[in-house]
Amino acid sequence: MRSRLVSASVLAALIAATPLATGAQAPSSPGRRQAPAPAATPAPATPAPVVDRADLDAIYRIKDEGLLRSQVMDTAWYLTEMYGGRLTNSPGMHAAAGWAIERLNGWGLANVRRETWGPFGRGWTNDRFVATVVAPQPFPLLAFARAWTPGTEGAVTADAMMALVDREDDFKKYEGKLRGKIVLAARPPTVNALLTPLGRRYTDQELAAMESQPVAAPRGGGPGPAGQPVDPNFGQRRMQFFAREGVVAVLEPGSGRSDHGAIVVQGPSRNRESKEPQVAAQLVVATEHYNRLARLLNRNVPVRIELDVRNRFVEDTLDSYNVVAELTGTDRRDEVVMLGAHFDSWHAGTGATDNAAGSAVMMEAMRILKTAGLPLRRTVRLALWTGEEQGLLGSRAYVKQQFGDASTMALLPGHQKLSAYFNMDNGSGAIRGVFLQGNEAIRPVFATWMEPFRNLGMTTLSIRNTGSTDHVPFDEVGLPGFQFIQDPLEYGTHSHHTNMDVYDRLQAEDLMKNAVIIASFVYQAANRDALLPRKPLPAARRAATN
Repeated sequence: MRSRLVSASVLAALIAATPLATGAQAPSSPGRRQAPAPAATPAPATPAPVVDRADLDAIYRIKDEGLLRSQVMDTAWYLTEMYGGRLTNSPGMHAAAGWAIERLNGWGLANVRRETWGPFGRGWTNDRFVATVVAPQPFPLLAFARAWTPGTEGAVTADAMMALVDREDDFKKYEGKLRGKIVLAARPPTVNALLTPLGRRYTDQELAAMESQPVAAPRGGGPGPAGQPVDPNFGQRRMQFFAREGVVAVLEPGSGRSDHGAIVVQGPSRNRESKEPQVAAQLVVATEHYNRLARLLNRNVPVRIELDVRNRFVEDTLDSYNVVAELTGTDRRDEVVMLGAHFDSWHAGTGATDNAAGSAVMMEAMRILKTAGLPLRRTVRLALWTGEEQGLLGSRAYVKQQFGDASTMALLPGHQKLSAYFNMDNGSGAIRGVFLQGNEAIRPVFATWMEPFRNLGMTTLSIRNTGSTDHVPFDEVGLPGFQFIQDPLEYGTHSHHTNMDVYDRLQAEDLMKNAVIIASFVYQAANRDALLPRKPLPAARRAATN
């Protein structure tokens, strides 16, 4: 396979920008404060401060391997083109995980394994999808099945009709009227003109703004706006109603950014449980196609649609697993530095930017460290998480098993042995910095480590928090967990959770740079004299120890 690579001259220039030297001394990182000793006891000798340096000899070797002999795009190709979407517990996920384990073993990593967590629920896959409008004019319907919904059990042609069930009274309104119909269940959304570019990189001004400390709005004030209470189960009850009424399928439009050919396709997590009541087949339709159907029906023009949707539930096991691999440390091998990304994806695309990009980069960082032969004092552990798309399930289970329970702040011995966790899950864009998660003590450390990568565009340390990905469970139990700042490109506007999340959206040069940066940060953390500085433990833990 031909990967999209930058020219050798450009890469050589990037490497040459880092001299073969040991690096200048940087400010020492703040240590933990210790209570003063009793007056009658001589004060212990003050330990020598940790001096953080950027090991430029090691960084040269990391850049040399990662920029001139990268395998990151080859890894991404297998995860996306070969194995497709990796919905948790689906056949695609299991096949891709088996390949990843084989590749990690082939690189000579240690303790490559599956670590079970659960229960998660049933797996699911789509085996066939045909959707065609046959009248009044034939045209193929751009649509995808929602995950964990049933299919049509073969080919069927049926009339379409609007059925807007928004309130309790609407159930009675449509009783006995929907059998054998293909239902359009939502109002047609407005499609706005596309006047801004889908993709972009951060400007210097935007990066500078990220470095400012956010300030929360003052608390207090009057009551919020009045409104009717929302039943969180209404949507599920509506789908069960459609199933009882004998609906063939329910069509819904793409929403928000789901137009211009990109359709956000996810799935109702409740249907992972086999004990849940049956629902109708649910299809998400490109906004423009959905609106065409709605306009025809609103003019009382009969619409007939042919569907053949074959979805399959997989119940071999209700548990899932994370893929874990290690590079064993030397004199501090019982201490750990972790890096990871979520391995699972949604199913309409091939999960390229979300998150084969992160998985391939983290695997590549491990390959670089192994191939470069750099000594590691601490053990470096890679984790490829599953169940992230359903609520960080795999990483939360791992943190609870290994480090502590965020709900009680009951900590395990492993909590004192983890130096840091580094995460990548914001698409294919180049790394521009790190979110510090409020940890000011880490700033001088990361500032030193970041300096050799200014020539790759990494310039920003943001004190701000970022959420919704797998560093969060680590942060919730007081462990240093970090997500890198990445150029947004078109991640949030076009590829994230859509059918357009495919290999073509990956940027080879960015991913190569990212693997080099992450390998360097992991190397520095693994060889630092002390564990990385931590924030105070969360309030729940402080209250429990008072």
